[in-house]
Amino acid sequence: MMISSWRRRRAARREGKLQQQRNDNGEIELTVPRDFRCPISLDLMKDPVTLSTGITYDRENIEKWIEAGNFTCPLTNQVLRSLEPIPNHIIRKKIQDWCVENRSYGIERIPTPRVPVTSMEVSDILSKINVACMKQNGKGCRDLVLKIKSLAKESERNKRCFVSNGAGCALSEAFQAFSRASFDENVAVLEEILSALAIMFPLDVEAKGFLGSASAMRCLIWFLSSGDLSRRRNAVLGLRELVSTDERKVNELSDMEGAIEALFKLIKDPICPTSTKASLLVIYKIITSSPTKEKQVKKLVNLGIVSLLLETLVDSERGICEKALGVLDGICNSEEGRQMACSNALSMPVLVKKILRVSNLTTDFSVSILWKLCKKEKTEDDASVILEALQVGAFLKLLLLLQVGCVEETKDKASELLKILNLHRNKMECVDPMDNFKDLKRPF
Repeated sequence: MMISSWRRRRAARREGKLQQQRNDNGEIELTVPRDFRCPISLDLMKDPVTLSTGITYDRENIEKWIEAGNFTCPLTNQVLRSLEPIPNHIIRKKIQDWCVENRSYGIERIPTPRVPVTSMEVSDILSKINVACMKQNGKGCRDLVLKIKSLAKESERNKRCFVSNGAGCALSEAFQAFSRASFDENVAVLEEILSALAIMFPLDVEAKGFLGSASAMRCLIWFLSSGDLSRRRNAVLGLRELVSTDERKVNELSDMEGAIEALFKLIKDPICPTSTKASLLVIYKIITSSPTKEKQVKKLVNLGIVSLLLETLVDSERGICEKALGVLDGICNSEEGRQMACSNALSMPVLVKKILRVSNLTTDFSVSILWKLCKKEKTEDDASVILEALQVGAFLKLLLLLQVGCVEETKDKASELLKILNLHRNKMECVDPMDNFKDLKRPF
């Protein structure tokens, strides 16, 4: 009887089937056949692929191996003749059958994986897009772009394949080509190209060159000013991509009619946190880097940017809070901006509250804005801002900041602020300043 049982187990092992053994507790343990396990992870393969060396691995594991800069087979150490693994349908089918046979033990059948896009397929699609652009075939180009979007969204692996094979550059060039003609005539293809580009961010230098052309940037502003929410979101993400590393594009954008108004509208009527942060970043670049920053600041102040930023700061996430304070700090470099901030009842409570909360960056910006609002107080009427800062607990908050520690520039401004505030402390009592220490984020 024992010999018969041993023979059956031996036969099952030879056939590549499941081994069943009992552990010390008498429970059946299931052992995955060796040929079904990935040589790298030793786990059951979900998407078996074979390399040029003839060894089969799970796709996820071997692609991580290759992406790490390894060009040899992990098992044989032979140099790979091709980095494109081939799906092993025979092994995959055997694994699926094995899973079905042993479903009574809790084994779930692995789904048939989608075959990922190859570099050759990507190159073929991009080549066809180039031809469609030369022929000004908007419909043909749009269909190809929709195919790119569909494949890129299937998996992260497909997206990386498109990015590494220059899809961002090809799409940016296509956007430039169709933007040179009438926006109204090519709105459908331009919208799809921009939507696909948003998947490929960040772009390389060559791609930014195409997207940053005069016609392409005018089209982005047009999308930003009108159209549906998705189009406006993708447009501001494209502008963020351009201005984040190139000051020349900041200068060109600041001179474009309607740009500031469209960016302001996107903050006033937000679409999503991502688009709000992108709009704030672009505005920050314009008011701190462009040659016409004074003109742009004045335009923003007239639009009501100060009150909008303060209302946004009352209850916003970290990323938006940091960027909104950065913009407000830039606005307060102008006399008009400071006057508008001083006259707003939210300024002092919000700014003092943000010190030592949220992040170090919000603390730095908040102190900088307070310093700009208080340092030039000369008349008795102007001292109302200082008295209001004292009333909401600015003095003790700044003292605590110096004890906790901060960057040198913020430290200098906080020290100067304390001297200014100290001159007026005898004029009023601080009202419950400890309210400002609730939810303190930084340890001390």
